[in-house]
This record gives sequence, C-alpha cells and structure tokens, in this order.
Amino acid sequence: MASSHEYDDGSLESRYGRPPSAGHGGSSTDLGYDPNFVPDSVKTFVVHLYRHIREKNVYEIHQMYEGSFQRLSDRMFRDNPWPAVEAIAPYVDNDHVFCLLYREMWFRHVYARLTPTGRQRVESWDNYCSLFGVVLHGVVNMQLPNQWLWDMVDEFVYQFQSYCQYRAKLKNKTEEELQLLQQYDQAWNVYGVLNYLQALVEKSAIIEILEREKEGLEQFTATDGYDYEGGTSNVLKMLGYYSMIGLLRVHCLLGDYHTGLKCLAPIDISQQGVYNVVIGSHISTIYHYGFANLMLRRYAEAIREFNKILLYILKYKQYHQKSPQYDQILKKNEQMYALLAICLSLCPQINLVEENVNSQLRDKYNEKMTKMLRYDDEAYAVYDELFTYACPKFITPSAPVLEEPLTNYNQDAYRLQLKLFLYEVKQQQLLSGVRSFLKLYSTISIGKLAAYMEVDEPTLRTILMTYKHKMHAVDGDGKIIPNADLDFYISEDIIHVVESKPIKRYSDYFLRQVLKFEEMISELDRIKLD
Repeated sequence: MASSHEYDDGSLESRYGRPPSAGHGGSSTDLGYDPNFVPDSVKTFVVHLYRHIREKNVYEIHQMYEGSFQRLSDRMFRDNPWPAVEAIAPYVDNDHVFCLLYREMWFRHVYARLTPTGRQRVESWDNYCSLFGVVLHGVVNMQLPNQWLWDMVDEFVYQFQSYCQYRAKLKNKTEEELQLLQQYDQAWNVYGVLNYLQALVEKSAIIEILEREKEGLEQFTATDGYDYEGGTSNVLKMLGYYSMIGLLRVHCLLGDYHTGLKCLAPIDISQQGVYNVVIGSHISTIYHYGFANLMLRRYAEAIREFNKILLYILKYKQYHQKSPQYDQILKKNEQMYALLAICLSLCPQINLVEENVNSQLRDKYNEKMTKMLRYDDEAYAVYDELFTYACPKFITPSAPVLEEPLTNYNQDAYRLQLKLFLYEVKQQQLLSGVRSFLKLYSTISIGKLAAYMEVDEPTLRTILMTYKHKMHAVDGDGKIIPNADLDFYISEDIIHVVESKPIKRYSDYFLRQVLKFEEMISELDRIKLD
C-alpha cells in the first residue's frame, strides 16, 4: 500500500517501473552497439511482421507485437535500442509505412528501456507527425490490432507529457540540450498535439459512426472496430476512437476538465464499448473520467465509475500478469483507490460502492479516511498526500524562457491544481459538522441547530446555503445533480431532513453467493480422488 507518497512527475522510471539509466539525458546504449547490425532473429521478425501486415492477418500481427517483440527486447535489447530503421528497410521492400510503424516501436522501446536523448525525443515527434500524416492524408488499407493502435495514441500523449516535463527541468541542462530546445521549439507543441488528435477524430468520422450505431445503422462495437470482410482499414477509425480518450487525457493534464469530458462525450461509458477491449484503454478512460468529475465536484459520478473499474480489476487482473502493461494496471489500481477514498470523504455515499471494493478500500485507507473526516491540519495533510499520489502528471504546455538563471518549473502546474483542490476541501470544513447533525434529526429548528453548532442564526443560514451549493453539481448536460446522501428544506424556520435510503439489493447478494458456490463446485470437480 502506498504510504507517504511523493509527487511523481511522470518520469520514465515511474511509467515503466525501472531504475533510471546512467548519465543525464543521454541514451544509455552499450558501447558495443552497432545500429546497422541486424541479427537473424530480427530479420525474421520484421519479414514476418511485414508479411502479416500486408496479408491483414490481425491475429498473427497481435502475437508478434505483444509476444515476439517483447521477448526479443528482453533477450537481445535489454540495454540497447533495436537496429536502426535504415538497416531493416531492405528486408521489407523499403516500405515507407512499415518503416514508420517500426520506428514507432523503436522509440517506444527507447522510452521503456533506456533514457531518450533530447534529439531522440524530437525525432520521435517527427515520426508521429509522418505516421499520422499518412493515416490522415494517404491511403491506408491495413488492419492492425486494437492493442497497437491504443498504444500509439497512449504513447503519443505520454511522450508529449514527458517532453513537457523534460523541457521544464532547465537547471542541469547542457548547452547542447538548451540549443536543441531553442532550435526545435515546435516539437511536441501543445497545439500540434491537440490538432493531430482532433484531426484523427474528425477525419475518421468516428462520432458519426457511433451515432449511426445507436440508430442500428452501423456495426462498430460488435466487431470491436474491425472490418471482418477485409474491405476497409480499421486504422483511421480506431485511431479516431482512441484519440477521444487521448484528448480527455491531454485536457486533464492541462487542468481543463470540462473540455476533456466534452471530448469523451461521444463514447457512452455507461455501456460496454470498444474502449473496454484493451485493458489499458479501459483503465485510462475511467481514471481520467473519474478524476475530471472529482475536480468538477461530481463526486457521486466519480464514485460510481471508480467502483465499476476497481471491481473489474479485482476480478480480472490475474489474466493480465504476463502483459507488458501489468505494472501500469496495478499502479493505476492503487491510484484509483486513493481517489475513491478522497471522493467518499468529501461525499460519503458508501452505498454506491460494492462490498468487495469497499473491503479493499478499508484495508488500504481506513485509518486515513477516518482522519480526513476530521478536517483539521492532519486531515489536510492526508488529502494533500493522497491527491499528490493519485493525480495525473500535470504539465505546463508553454515553451520555457531560456534565460539565466535557469530554474526547474516542472511542478508548477501540479502545485496550482493541488492548491485549487485543497481550497475546495477547506470550503467543505464546516459542512461535515452540519451533515453529522442533520443525520441525527428528521426535523430540527434553526435556532436549536445554531446553538448546537455554536454559531448565530444568520451564520447557520449561510452554512446551510453553502451545503446546498456544495452538495450539488452541474452535469455535462447543464443539469443540476445532487451529490449528498441527504437533503433538506426549510419551512417556517424548521429544517426538514430528507435522507435517501439505499435500495437493498438482495438479488446481488444471492447471485454472488451462487457464483461462489459454483466456483467451489468446479474446484472440487477438478480434484481427483485417490
């Protein structure tokens, strides 16, 4: 369990769970590395991958992408990059699109295993520009696995975030690195990143496809976005779909939660959808959706979605143990429990949380949640700690001022978001007292409650109005929605309390027990008796 958490600015080590490489900013390649040497196993890999892509054999492409590429990386390129694209090009007919795809994997490997240099960061941006340029303006007739297409968008946003952090740490930059920042000041420009993601959404017509699907005129979710007839490519369509999730993430990194949720709106997350198919996409969608709702005070909505995804991870995480994303799944899982603890402390709606998730939450954060309800200095320290651990790695998108004295400003955006969040928490301080009194009564006079709370009546009326305001939020459609588990109205100086009673779902309990018994029976059936 995460105890005292430090803010993690989204560095390579935090994403890929590895020790940092030696040397500042330099690629830690082995001195014996020859970029032009192509081992036989790599020749075989690229030749087969190229053939499968040409034949639109999605199953085999997926096996090679998820399996062979990882195994070869572990065995042969643990400390070095893969061979240069120029070296493998002759084995794949110098195919331009394949070379762009290979370089996309090449740079991702550098980010995952080594430390990219400033120049490699810029070259990776150029490669994404070329790759997305071909998809947007060329004729692409490939079918690629959803996992790869999700990873492309996910890595594109991650490298943008990583570059913003890298660019903001000016203190120990070499003269060469500073010159590079000046020379390539348009690399990973925030408008460029947003424009590519938006262009993929628009050119793919994915919003229209999802609308047509609702009317029964199109099949998209049922086929996971693939075209099984083999007529059209899934690449633009799926990049457009995943770009909506990418846009949510970028806007969350910038602290613009309204716009982020607006970008995701065409995907109905109350239903099963293509975003569920790849677990990384599923988790990223709900993590950023839940966080944006938390920051917009839509606590009940955030609790509902965190509960669903945490229950899903609890049930299915063992099936992903061999996945390269497994460490990320576990990390996001822990972060979402921290966010759920924050939501429930600000809006105690425990009836929205399933019992298995609740028991995990209590194991991890019971003591901290008790402290958070007190609203003293110790409580603020816990809110600060959990927010710092679980929040996205906020970025300052503007280019740095390269003037002496050079300073690091990579934590400025995070500090601002933390300040806004803690300001909101402090405003809730008096409300917890009101709530605990209202829980005890069905009716109480204003004078009596004011005496209990040791405030005068005008002050109490202000507190009650604040409670009404803070316990309601505006949803995406502009409707006012309640967040609290109790409400009240005042008639002739008497407060009438209306508590929402949770609906007891006996059927859920019995279904869970039936499933448990079925699992036990199947386990017993497997045991061979002597």
